[in-house]
Amino acid sequence: MKDSSDQYAAKNMLQIAYSPIYQHPLPEGHRFPMIKYELIPEQLIYEGTCTTDNFFTPQPVDEKWILRTHSKDYWEDLKNLKIDPKMIRKIGFPLSNELVQREIIIAQGTIDCCHFALQFGISLNVAGGTHHAYSNRGEGFCLLNDVGIAANYLLDNQLAKKILVVDLDVHQGNGTAEIFQNEERVFTFSMHGKENYPLHKEKSDLDIELQTYTQDEAYLSILYATLPQIIENQKPDFLFFISGVDILSTDKLGKLSVSTQGCYRRDEFVFEQALKNELPIVVSMGGGYSPQIRDIVEAHCNTFRLAEKMFF
Repeated sequence: MKDSSDQYAAKNMLQIAYSPIYQHPLPEGHRFPMIKYELIPEQLIYEGTCTTDNFFTPQPVDEKWILRTHSKDYWEDLKNLKIDPKMIRKIGFPLSNELVQREIIIAQGTIDCCHFALQFGISLNVAGGTHHAYSNRGEGFCLLNDVGIAANYLLDNQLAKKILVVDLDVHQGNGTAEIFQNEERVFTFSMHGKENYPLHKEKSDLDIELQTYTQDEAYLSILYATLPQIIENQKPDFLFFISGVDILSTDKLGKLSVSTQGCYRRDEFVFEQALKNELPIVVSMGGGYSPQIRDIVEAHCNTFRLAEKMFF
């Protein structure tokens, strides 16, 4: 597995951000399925969808990009492990230096993916989609907002002029909405469960709230009607896609009733829109909380299988 420090020189193949630090140790019985970050690459290599050449290891992100998106006070408290205990409870992970290091490596992974997407059309991060991280606080298993950091990186380096964030995790991208509430160059679209976390929703540029137990055809018909219209109206030149698999009917936190095949069709449609409109796309995995880890891994792996099939 290579690192990405060679100025993004790579073969014409799917480039995937992954580091062993993604699978962070948690207390026994913790509800977050951290093992998925180890199993996804293993499965993709085992079945032959990918080889080790497809994976690169990100380095820690430069602090200036964290400070471009997150407040100085929050970042100083985070890196010095001085976060208020109440916020730590909202984050949901025991705070440690390794956990913070994990987050800054994930963030750089998403930045690296941007360069590869500009080169090859698509790139994916095995982790990321940390959309509950606000500019000044963390919550919901999210400390730093990887898409927020990467989007600001693109804008500041004049690598994109108008960015569309397509957030199809079952939970609203509340942190991303807050970060970009006054940034016209980033359009935030969140399609999520109405009766789900977070209890208090922020205002994205477009929010679509789905009724509990929404099934495949209703879910897909809304997406099919909405996403092309956003692209036509906003004319983005770069896409971020948060492809949470917590929309599955098996998910214990999701409250929707989408099948694995419906989730596959969702990803396929987003990729079709990226290809049709010649838009580079970076994918962060987002959440997934089905009781059977194989259901989570299979749905996530479908995203990588589709990327390989459709773009290469």
